[in-house]
Amino acid sequence: MDTSFVNQIDMQYIMVQLEYLFRIILACFLGLLIGNERKNRNKSAGVRTHAIVALGSALIMVVSKYGFADIPDYDAARVAAQVVSGIGFLGAGVIFVRNNLVNGLTTAAGIWATAGVGLALGAGLYIIGISCAVLIIVMQMLMHSISYFAKVPSLGLLKLTIVQRPGAIKEMEKFLSDEKVDVASVKVHKNKKEEIKLEFEVVYPPGFDRVKLLAKLAEEDCVVTISE
Repeated sequence: MDTSFVNQIDMQYIMVQLEYLFRIILACFLGLLIGNERKNRNKSAGVRTHAIVALGSALIMVVSKYGFADIPDYDAARVAAQVVSGIGFLGAGVIFVRNNLVNGLTTAAGIWATAGVGLALGAGLYIIGISCAVLIIVMQMLMHSISYFAKVPSLGLLKLTIVQRPGAIKEMEKFLSDEKVDVASVKVHKNKKEEIKLEFEVVYPPGFDRVKLLAKLAEEDCVVTISE
């Protein structure tokens, strides 16, 4: 047997495997870049999550497309298709609803899109995969830098100590309502110093100036202490 021919076949096999490995590594790197943007926003899913999602998606795509070539009439899309639905369970883990506000939806969508980037790289669609990764990062950064898009409702915890008197709690609720701040819930703690400690869970409107609100509250005669 011609050993040079065998060696040539082995080298071709190795080069093909290295090509697949390069796709996976590149997908992991792009996932890392996307995750870094999320990490800088203090989101629950950061660098490691996005990098692993992209790596895993690329790996599954490579296996799905090339791992069953020895089987006649195999469906190359069957395994990879499960990523699209399966990644939804991971995305659901970062979504939560509190006081009628949905949090983590953008991060979940980013994880789903990162999986798409991994699938594209695994399939060898370099231009599509890299371009989409860049688009995801640029879009996220622009949406946060442009004030029109960046302004969204936000949650807050307002802690007050006020002088105990009839109707004091209602006065504070009305004060916040007049300032366009929605009160989701309130906790009341009384003590022996004729003071009432209040904890308001509030929803601030988009672009709300919290410092200005604290300054106004500090000017109220009934307010003893205030903090967030």
